[in-house]
Amino acid sequence: MQITVTYDRPQDGPRSGPVQVGWFLSSDKGAVLYEPPERLVSRQVNRQHAKSASRCPAVIQMESRYFVVKCPFDLQIGFARDDKGKAVLVNRAGSASPIRSNKLNEVLTLVAEAEWRYPDRPTIQLQLPYTFIADEPVWMTQVGTFAHYRKDPLPGTIFGGRFQLNLWPRPIMWAFEWHEPEKDIILKRGEPLFYCQFEHEGPDRPVQMIEADKTPELTAYMEQISGVVNYVNQTFSLMRDAERLRPAKLLKAKER
Repeated sequence: MQITVTYDRPQDGPRSGPVQVGWFLSSDKGAVLYEPPERLVSRQVNRQHAKSASRCPAVIQMESRYFVVKCPFDLQIGFARDDKGKAVLVNRAGSASPIRSNKLNEVLTLVAEAEWRYPDRPTIQLQLPYTFIADEPVWMTQVGTFAHYRKDPLPGTIFGGRFQLNLWPRPIMWAFEWHEPEKDIILKRGEPLFYCQFEHEGPDRPVQMIEADKTPELTAYMEQISGVVNYVNQTFSLMRDAERLRPAKLLKAKER
């Protein structure tokens, strides 16, 4: 005899239906460069055969939980040391670079050598304005673009991370550990830069991504928690304090 187990689940209420995650740009400077995050979808694939991997429920479920952030710039960056032995970044594109050299330092940073995890692996950070917010407990995990094929792989790995975005909305950066600094880092505008996975209470609720309004309440809350990484080592220890400061509602859909 086959026994079917069912679970009680509320059909309505504040924790039913999709969980909403809002995205916005922390700065509107050059906003036209930054495309909205997109759900990870396998495009131009075979869906005709019933056994095609593109129709596999497990594949569809996995892809539906990841969102793609695309690279806003064309970059070709090299690594070198100056005559004093100091580590520096080199703009290989030179005068042909789409980004002026005096503006490159505003978006790309070479982390201080003392802070590298390994002495032979430089770490760089690409500053981005993408920020996410939710009014329910939601954790965001940043991972590499494992579903995107590169003919010429990047010479290293990205730094992933996981944090509770409803309590800690902050601009996301692309951090990269340069395993082969003798090889250039080549990034192309429009290519996937990283993926974001969102987790909430229970695996059965899908994620609905919306553009969020940067309200005065949201801006004020972000100001209260910004920059604390410069003063304490373990920012996660401040989560309870942040929760006490947080207004009950911060996510508001942006009106068009």
